[in-house]
Amino acid sequence: MTERTSAKADLEALLRRNIRALAGDDEGLRFGVAVSGGPDSMVLLDLAARLFPGRTEAATVDHGLRCASSTEAALVAQWCGEQGVPHEVLHPAEPVNGNVQQWARMQRYAALEGWRSRRGIDWIMTAHHADDQLETMLMRLNRGAGVNGLAGIRPRQGHVLRPLLSARRVHLLDHARSQRLPFVHDPSNSDPRFDRAVIRQHLTGVDWIDPQAAVRSAAALAECEEALNWSVDLLDKQYVRGEGGAWVLTRTDFPRELLRRLVLRLLQRVQPDAQPRGETVDRALASALEGGQASIGAALLRGGPEWTVSLAPARR
Repeated sequence: MTERTSAKADLEALLRRNIRALAGDDEGLRFGVAVSGGPDSMVLLDLAARLFPGRTEAATVDHGLRCASSTEAALVAQWCGEQGVPHEVLHPAEPVNGNVQQWARMQRYAALEGWRSRRGIDWIMTAHHADDQLETMLMRLNRGAGVNGLAGIRPRQGHVLRPLLSARRVHLLDHARSQRLPFVHDPSNSDPRFDRAVIRQHLTGVDWIDPQAAVRSAAALAECEEALNWSVDLLDKQYVRGEGGAWVLTRTDFPRELLRRLVLRLLQRVQPDAQPRGETVDRALASALEGGQASIGAALLRGGPEWTVSLAPARR
């Protein structure tokens, strides 16, 4: 077996193994692949079409942010047509608003979920890999993230699977070239206006950081996050009660991280659209621990023997 054939077989085995671990081995499962036209997603599509023939479809979300985006979508459509893989081009349902990257991500996943549901697809696959995971963890570390943030990209979220999360970018690129897959390079990946592009540039040529080790660390942190949420579920049932429009935490001698998570749950019940910054929550916890009170968005946290979270009184 040649080195090229061995590398292809390794990626196929990785995909098959991870799909089985994440989604089971039901022979009737249907998969959708989110394909931007970049080398990573084209490799995932190529592998999926080989491993799950007749059960794989593809979709490209054209955000309309660059002149070349429609051409890139057409490139994917042409390859899919040649391979007999159903393909659809999707478009955002809402105009650009606020942070462009955040808007694009939300619109992309919303469009993909609508497509999945409409086409009767069981799982959507994306081509996130180990280098993406390392970049994500470093970005979030630089922003002071906690356990949840540092757990990085999840292998499974809702109906989305990321079965190549342990693969290296360089190996995916090698596969794309060896199989002569058409692909494009998104210029935003090297645009210094974006944090990820800057981190990626600085990581180029660095060989003392192992992205696959970062994947293992992220998985361990995700397990910690799951354990914390399990503990908070129990505490919530035992020590939280509703009181009119407010929520009361009847016991407060827990470790700080558990208190923080309980307060955030109560805040979501009072103000479902709240997305407080970490430092805002930390200041509010400090005040409550001293018996005081603090605002968190439109809500008010009152300390004392019991803690209460309610909407803050209207200002006069």
